Amino acid sequence: MRCLNWYVTKSFLVTFGMAILILTFAMTGANLIKVLDFVSRGIPLAVFGKYMLYILPRILTFTVPWAVMVSVVLIFGRMSADSEITAMRACGVSIFQVISPILMITFLMTLICLYLQVEIGPPLLWKSRSMMANEAAMRPMALFEPGNPFSYQEGDNNIVISIDDRISDNELQGVLFCKTDQDGNVLQEVSAARGIIHTDTEEMILHFTLYDCMITNRDPGSLEGVSRIFSDEWKFQFNYGQEANAQKLSERAKYLPLRELLGDIRRTKLNGEDTTKLEIELNKRIAFALSPIAFLLLGMPLAIRTSRRETSIGLFISVILASVYFFSIIIFESLDNYTWLYPQYLLWLPNIIFQLLGAGMTYRISQR
Repeated sequence: MRCLNWYVTKSFLVTFGMAILILTFAMTGANLIKVLDFVSRGIPLAVFGKYMLYILPRILTFTVPWAVMVSVVLIFGRMSADSEITAMRACGVSIFQVISPILMITFLMTLICLYLQVEIGPPLLWKSRSMMANEAAMRPMALFEPGNPFSYQEGDNNIVISIDDRISDNELQGVLFCKTDQDGNVLQEVSAARGIIHTDTEEMILHFTLYDCMITNRDPGSLEGVSRIFSDEWKFQFNYGQEANAQKLSERAKYLPLRELLGDIRRTKLNGEDTTKLEIELNKRIAFALSPIAFLLLGMPLAIRTSRRETSIGLFISVILASVYFFSIIIFESLDNYTWLYPQYLLWLPNIIFQLLGAGMTYRISQR
């Protein structure tokens, strides 16, 4: 029995290690492209390394459950196709004895995911985003790339800045400034031959000075409400510190460790305010952390039933199941404005359904 358990455990660990490396690399792809774009604009490579370390715990909370699913489906699908499961049962070995080592490993992975989700991941995720924002703001030219407009909010309006080229460390060529309202109506356009940026790092403000400007002001409510003037110089500023703080406040719950999140929920209840969004964040973290067990319980009997040796079939099954799970979580999380549906509790449905289906299918297989 010890040899059998070691055989199954070794196969699981090898497959799990390969799966988690591939999935983690794949999920960091979008972040890599974004950060490497900043590196090409002058952000140091050391900042890039810190950024990747900061987002890694958050990514692992997604890739660990998925890697468990991939490993279980591939291993038990191959074992079933090779009649190894049948041979084990003919020797008096139950299916529960076969999966017991993997179940213990998955339980350990669940504890790790729980710790990453509630304590480590959220604060580090905020550090990664604030670090990149601060680094980009301290190097103003890193914010602007020819052909890649930069936008930010100014009150109820949206500001978009695009450039034709960068001349020096703080000089731009062919600058277009555009202000629109909430409905997308253009309120003001400023086109300038060149511009200079001065950074106030203490106040966290970017000061822009544009030269040889054509300024167009528009009134969306009037057909003739358009005025154009020419100016040798036109100035405006961007408070990137206020922008960063506003983002932090609007997404504060997403970046809080467990103790602070529970404290926010308690204070919000005492103030008589709705706590649905905070409870959604809390329940989502715990549900995600417990997903490895759900993926194991459902993936294993499905793999035995399909009895496919081909890796492509196993990967297809794991992708379908993981997609169903993650999309269900996203849908329930988006119901935060429909408090009467109690979306904070609906987040547990994917886990419950996966575990009940998996337990039922495993029991039926064990009774054959």
